Amino acid sequence: MPLITKSDASRIQSAQARGGKDMSSSGFAARAQAAGDRSSNIKNTGNIKNTGNIKNTGNTGTQFLGQGSKGGASGK
Repeated sequence: MPLITKSDASRIQSAQARGGKDMSSSGFAARAQAAGDRSSNIKNTGNIKNTGNIKNTGNTGTQFLGQGSKGGASGK
């Protein structure tokens, strides 16, 4: 599943505001912003733990992460 970027969140917030939609802290735009922030933190820190999955970051290659891993080996 693709991650929401900060740019995606910005577009969602803009569309919600233009449409007169809920702009409260519990609204969709706020949740989109939070998801964009989390995605940015994951990409910037590489701090993915205990996933056991393969994570493609899109700009550093594929990271192979195992249980309890604090990082991954990048394959290019």
